[in-house]
Amino acid sequence: MQAKVFVTLKKGVHDPQGETVSHTLKTMGYNEVGDVRIGKYIEVEIKGAEGDAAKQRLTEMCEKLLANTVIESYRIEL
Repeated sequence: MQAKVFVTLKKGVHDPQGETVSHTLKTMGYNEVGDVRIGKYIEVEIKGAEGDAAKQRLTEMCEKLLANTVIESYRIEL
C-alpha cells in the first residue's frame, strides 16, 4: 500500500523559508503572491498492513520521526 504524508508548519510558527520564497517570487514580478508556507511531502510504502492498521502505524511514524509535532501538523492519505 502506498501512503502519502503531508507535513506542514502549524499556524503561528515562523517560516523563514516560506518568507524567502514569497519575497523572491515578488521580486521576479509575481506580485499576486501572498503568504507562502513550505512543508514536506513523504511517500511511504506500507507492507502487510491495510486500512486502519496502516493508518495507525503511519501515525506512530509521524509522531516519532516524520513530524516535529511541537511545531508541525501532518495529514495522512492512504
